[in-house]
Amino acid sequence: MTQVFYSSTFFGAMTLAATIDAGRFGPHTGRRILLVSNNAAIPEVTPSLDEAPGFAALRGRFDEVWSWNDILAPLHPSDWKARVIEVPMLGRLLRSHLSLDDGPDELVLESVAVPPSRTVAALIRDCPITVYSDGLMSYGPTRDPLPQEIYGRITRLLHLDLVPGLVPLLLREVGVAPDPLPDAAFRGVLDAMPAPDGLKGDAVILGQYLSALEIVTPEEEAELHAAMLRALAARGHREVLFKPHPAAGRRHAQQLRAVAGELGVELSVAGETVPAEVCFQALRPELVVGCFSTALMTAHRLFGIPIATMGCDTVLERLAPYENSNRIPVTIVDATVPRLAPDGSIGDPPDADLAGLVDAVGFCMQSESYPELREPAARYIETHGAEARYFKNRRLASVGLIPAPEPPAKARGLTTRLRRALTR
Repeated sequence: MTQVFYSSTFFGAMTLAATIDAGRFGPHTGRRILLVSNNAAIPEVTPSLDEAPGFAALRGRFDEVWSWNDILAPLHPSDWKARVIEVPMLGRLLRSHLSLDDGPDELVLESVAVPPSRTVAALIRDCPITVYSDGLMSYGPTRDPLPQEIYGRITRLLHLDLVPGLVPLLLREVGVAPDPLPDAAFRGVLDAMPAPDGLKGDAVILGQYLSALEIVTPEEEAELHAAMLRALAARGHREVLFKPHPAAGRRHAQQLRAVAGELGVELSVAGETVPAEVCFQALRPELVVGCFSTALMTAHRLFGIPIATMGCDTVLERLAPYENSNRIPVTIVDATVPRLAPDGSIGDPPDADLAGLVDAVGFCMQSESYPELREPAARYIETHGAEARYFKNRRLASVGLIPAPEPPAKARGLTTRLRRALTR
């Protein structure tokens, strides 16, 4: 039996290791191939996950490791997809390159709605697909509609139970049942990971790459990190670890060092390839702060570490279009995680019907794919109101949850004159 696994992040590779250890892929009786992809904006200067020092702890679960970047070079994995007329030929070439013969027997993918995963699924055909989720996006709707040739092969969704009691929306529209992984399996993977040298801090700041996604400007993202650091200093923290996002580069850390110097805070910076969870396990910090990173939830869920968020209000205001796949992760964090204020105080978020909120936002994001959520969404809006940070009136009107606004009197007059002119 041959199984092909695909991953683009170290966190995803750890999730795969946990699913294997939990027995979700049966006994190791055949070939297990790991296809890794580096989706950073400039992959040539960003280490791939299989180049990370901790990858050795995961390597033994796979018989072979191949680079999708090397196979596609010089094309970028996130940009390239085969044209329809090329799929049969390129599929044969890929199977030949990986010595798959008529296989594989199973294909295991992340983020199946978009390249590179969608590209791999189109090329490696005629086998069942397992989708695994490596973060909070599993609780949101499928980003783009999938062709029947792909969704008809998906048999299950494996995911970490990051928000107990909340059922993922991902792939629900095509009848795929979610299968949560036991926390113990992921902890077991972490226990085998080596602790990097030089980690120090009684608080951790989680960096993201919001400006690279054009949600905020680079200056605003730098100021957000600085505000987090100032708030931690106001709480009395004098040793802080900054964990940059693997795809964000070193600029964020360099900018934050200057702020730390002004505050008299000793700032340590974790390596780009070091998973945040390894930092949590090694340091057991008193507080972890971030915007809406999945690592906030793993810190609290797996380690019981207090967490706080800052900046979700800005992200919710800026996200566009409404169906942006980051919307559900930031909504979950904003609605459930305590909020860190600039003066260092931490306040609890308002009470929320999280499941109802996620269903309502998910329906507004992809109403055509999830028509069964219309009534629950309408009930949520009727009961709780359309809070502006989560819902936009124009969007609510476009999906029929509120009446469309009346046009201004001047516009109505123009419409009437045009109608009369056309009927003459």
